Amino acid sequence: MSIDSAPRHPTLADVAARAGVSASTASLAFSGSGPVSDATKERVLAAAAELGYAGPDPRARSLRRGRSGIVGVVLEERVRAAFLDPVKIRTLDGIAEGIAPLGAGLLLFTDSGAPDAPVSIESAPVDAVVLIGCSPRLDQSVEALRRRGIPTVAIEGTPGDDIPQITIDNEQATRRGAEYLHRLGHREIAIVTLPFDDARTRGPVTAELMARGTTAVTLERLAGARAVFPDAPAVATATSSIEAGREAGLALLSDASRPRPTAIIAQSDLLAAGVIRAAEELGLDVPRDLSVLGFDGIRVDGLQHDLTTLDQPSGDKGRAAGEAVVRMLTGGEPESVAFTSTLHIGDTTAAPSR
Repeated sequence: MSIDSAPRHPTLADVAARAGVSASTASLAFSGSGPVSDATKERVLAAAAELGYAGPDPRARSLRRGRSGIVGVVLEERVRAAFLDPVKIRTLDGIAEGIAPLGAGLLLFTDSGAPDAPVSIESAPVDAVVLIGCSPRLDQSVEALRRRGIPTVAIEGTPGDDIPQITIDNEQATRRGAEYLHRLGHREIAIVTLPFDDARTRGPVTAELMARGTTAVTLERLAGARAVFPDAPAVATATSSIEAGREAGLALLSDASRPRPTAIIAQSDLLAAGVIRAAEELGLDVPRDLSVLGFDGIRVDGLQHDLTTLDQPSGDKGRAAGEAVVRMLTGGEPESVAFTSTLHIGDTTAAPSR
């Protein structure tokens, strides 16, 4: 078949001619955004069905509006890892709910800093971006988005006064949890932290590591714990996962150079679950031999404990970020929103036995 004889796809003009209306009336009938009678709309849709016309090309509509119809969500880890973290899933659900009035889709990607990444901060075809959680590269991401003029919302971190922020009381909440452990009688405390820097350095938290730390969430939660236990040793992890918590827990509980901690403060519930696993491997009972405090308020699959934790409203945070995006893209004024975490006392904390 030659190119000239190839079947031509029906257009909106064809539908309008078949229905006996103008092209603009046919367009309004499809969009539902104008004063078109039900009878006219039915006639247009019937004509479209007869011709096999599915509707206006969404790509052309996006070009006319000057938008892609996509909101980007930048994660601080691999996308696969995010779907193993209930906090991220709750937050993404909230974002999707918040942007629902836009009818936009979500594009999930990580900002690794690699210039040849197929989808990155520098090239993603997005109308707006939500920077989600604990990213060591927050400053670089914000700067790239500013250069492109992309409306941006940050969930936690310190992106600057010109960017709406959705925050929780990381430092104050952790301090409340630490004070609770102090009231129980604990004095030998250790800490397992989230990543500190872009290199995701693992191991003991030193003054040097803290000086080059770029992750606000990690620094804030550490400050809250050390406000009560200023000399508490800390171990940094590369990611928020059960295995990372297990490795850090084994390091802290097996360190013969100092008294074994009677309690460990973990900066996420997944890390806390890993610490509990490490304690069990070493024959320690939780909470008799070791109390464990987490942060997030999630259900961890396989954990046979009701974890004592700082419960944060992850879904509400995501929803607030999505609503801020809607305001930015519809000419409204976005607002920064601060949430408060609550201390949930479960069965992983008790008075020290020694």
